Amino acid sequence: MELEQLLNQVVDRASFFTFVAALVADKEDDTKKEILTPSNPYGRTINGWENRTIERYLGAALSWAEDTDMGQTQGISEELSWKAFAVFLYAGKIYE
Repeated sequence: MELEQLLNQVVDRASFFTFVAALVADKEDDTKKEILTPSNPYGRTINGWENRTIERYLGAALSWAEDTDMGQTQGISEELSWKAFAVFLYAGKIYE
């Protein structure tokens, strides 16, 4: 199943853990592919990772959380939820 599909299915602790496991697997797969065929260091990786280091990843997730008020401007409920945490982690992958 696609990572974005799993993200959209996060509703509780179990589905959050499933999403995080898939996010880890996606990054591990991306790292292997990048070793074999490196992509442009100034763009996204083969699997679409904008932020390649843990510092950049967490910094991007934090920037997304601050810029979107933890997703409220994107329609995520004001009440913190497992979905909000999943989107926080996913944003670290793609947010610039």
